[in-house]
Amino acid sequence: MELFDLSGKVAIITGSSRGIGKAIAERMAEHGAKVTISSRKAGPCEEVAAEINAKHPGAAIAVPANISSKEDLQRLVDETRKAFGKVDICVCNAASNPYYGPMSGISDDAFRKILDNNIISNHWLIQMVAPEMQARKDGAIIIVSSIGGLRGNAVIGAYNISKAADFQLARNLAHELSPHNIRVNCIAPGLVKTDFARALWDTPEAEKRSSSGTPLRRLGEPDDIAGAAVYLASKAGSWMTGQAMVVDGGSTI
Repeated sequence: MELFDLSGKVAIITGSSRGIGKAIAERMAEHGAKVTISSRKAGPCEEVAAEINAKHPGAAIAVPANISSKEDLQRLVDETRKAFGKVDICVCNAASNPYYGPMSGISDDAFRKILDNNIISNHWLIQMVAPEMQARKDGAIIIVSSIGGLRGNAVIGAYNISKAADFQLARNLAHELSPHNIRVNCIAPGLVKTDFARALWDTPEAEKRSSSGTPLRRLGEPDDIAGAAVYLASKAGSWMTGQAMVVDGGSTI
């Protein structure tokens, strides 16, 4: 258990009221961490925190925040420190993709929103938590990217661009922060059965079509990604930094 023990650690996980973020929060709490559940709406955050606290009393709080608001993100960090005293682990999971179609058709506003929410908001949040990690000489930062950042696509090009930028964000920050014993890594999931990607798997036919090119012949579940996050946040991942861990059922091979 020692390699994956998160006892005494405090984690902020954005986009954690459902899907991948929720699974990460649940598994980190299971491994001993205190977790802050955050997404835009208070109700779903409070429900997830209550579920976690029912299993692990006192392990979770809910702090709704819109990642497009720097003020909301600062409040998220402040409330976490107020409740738990510190931030050891930061998981930048929340993202948006308001446009499907060719790059030639995307509006400037939609393109900016994707870049702001998927790159700049991660940068903001990391800026807010990194100084205390530097002072303690310990910390783990995890950015949930996507295999979309590794290849082109005719309909989600802007989203893929943002996810490719997240890889480079992690590499640059690893150079800056790793000398302070802060590891910065990305997880690059393949297609996972979440509400975010529901259009690609919400019928048996669609799921079969989407999984047919995956060597494991199935789509991912949120819990398939949670274990990677626990690894990167724990002692088990203590010599890994600046990397993109691909968890995709073999799709990219």
